[in-house]
Amino acid sequence: MRRYEHPHRLLAIGLAALAGFVDALGFLKLGGMFVSFMSGNSTRLAVGVAGDPRGSLFVGAVIAAFVIGVMAGATVGRVAGRWRKQAVLGFVLLELIVAASLDSGPVVAPLLMASAMGALNAVFQRDGEVSVGVTYMTGTLVKFGQHLAAALAGGPRFAWVPYLLLWLGLVTGAIAGAAVYPALGLTALWIAVAATALLLAGTVAIGPVREV
Repeated sequence: MRRYEHPHRLLAIGLAALAGFVDALGFLKLGGMFVSFMSGNSTRLAVGVAGDPRGSLFVGAVIAAFVIGVMAGATVGRVAGRWRKQAVLGFVLLELIVAASLDSGPVVAPLLMASAMGALNAVFQRDGEVSVGVTYMTGTLVKFGQHLAAALAGGPRFAWVPYLLLWLGLVTGAIAGAAVYPALGLTALWIAVAATALLLAGTVAIGPVREV
């Protein structure tokens, strides 16, 4: 995060908020499964295998959909070259539109949501690797803690701030998703669609990346 300019940091926080919003909708729809937090789903899968393997089948499908989304996002980004951020967000937007159109579909919509969240991680890449994880926060919290400890020891005073803001972005988005779900259900995905369109417009304003 520290290596990115201010507009890109704002974009990352916006993407984290989007991921939190969609993940909260998926969590409530699926009764405790995630569509972006695959560490939690991996634990659920393992517990299901040890207990009732049949109950872990859909968790495995969600994880597979996420990985397929990562692959699709990486492919789209590679083909788009310097416009990869815009192309990947366009792909995410398309998947969320289809998922929202399915409304309360019990299977397909959550799988599309998971795929979209997987693809979302391809927005920020360096040398073919994810440079800012916007759908998972464990690494972000580790870096937040490390930089905060360094600041207390006399190091850079505010290097921890970008990581805290990224985490707060996801949490804020998740709170918003949880707040609207009781009234709207998965129809609230149209809010995510609108937010993705705004983020896409923001990336167009930022322009292409400087290097492929």
